[in-house]
Amino acid sequence: MEALFSYGTLQQTQVQLDTFGRELDGSKDTLIGYTLGEVTITDPKVVASSGKSVHPILIHTGSPTDHVNGTVFLLTDDELTQADNYEVDEYVRVQAHLASGKRCWIYAAGK
Repeated sequence: MEALFSYGTLQQTQVQLDTFGRELDGSKDTLIGYTLGEVTITDPKVVASSGKSVHPILIHTGSPTDHVNGTVFLLTDDELTQADNYEVDEYVRVQAHLASGKRCWIYAAGK
């Protein structure tokens, strides 16, 4: 199983059902060294699932005073690929460490 930190629309039940075919169970955690920005979504499938045309996006700052709260979900390899397909091109999947010490995947702003 792969750990994925979600801070935005992947926490929504409808997005989970549309993307993974099931509702996910997760645990709260915090990502250090990031802030949230916004990105406009033009993919009609993503907008229909989330109900939003503006989504949050992680921006790396490296500052220990910046943090983002979210939820860690455990996904299969296939589900992680489905999450990759849900996220639009402005996001890149990278590994990060959480305040709990867990290592996980995150979707952050591409450079």
